[in-house]
Amino acid sequence: MPNYQLVLSSTSPFRQELLKKLGLPFITASPECDESPLDHEQAADLVQRLAQNKAQSCQLSEPSLIIGSDQVCVVNNTIIGKPHTAEKAIEQLMNQSGQCITFYTGLAVYNNHTHECDVVLDTFNVHFRQLTRDMAENYVRKEQPLYCAGSFKCEGLGITLFERLEGDDPNSLIGLPLIQLTKLLEKHGIRAI
Repeated sequence: MPNYQLVLSSTSPFRQELLKKLGLPFITASPECDESPLDHEQAADLVQRLAQNKAQSCQLSEPSLIIGSDQVCVVNNTIIGKPHTAEKAIEQLMNQSGQCITFYTGLAVYNNHTHECDVVLDTFNVHFRQLTRDMAENYVRKEQPLYCAGSFKCEGLGITLFERLEGDDPNSLIGLPLIQLTKLLEKHGIRAI
């Protein structure tokens, strides 16, 4: 079995911090893929396809295990993106008030030596409490979640927006399901412990 280098196909600082939790050496690469959804593509299918495309888009000569991940947030059967502005973040939070939103995270591990690619899906539900506009405005002002799907950072003050969380791996809510990733890496002989 080759000595694989571990590669995270992502420029996300959030995913990089999550992967550091495993204590494994890795490098990062910028994925080269179109992230546009296909016509009538469901959220679960979209994130799995994009995770695989991201992992397979990295052209590396060394034997590598390349990790790709993609995530979308769905509210009332509609995919919502990153707000980019404070006004849109407040609007997203108000639309999520009292609702259950679902995060779909696709995870792929591509072995560029064997050309094997494993793709899995992780879902995570976030139940929002009833929010007032003042609460949403204060939260956005304090934490500036402008580049976060759903307009919150669950690892920070965003936790105060929720009634409860449902899912197998809280890391998937941030964008990289480490429990499933650990299993996929072990399949290729890479162990964190």
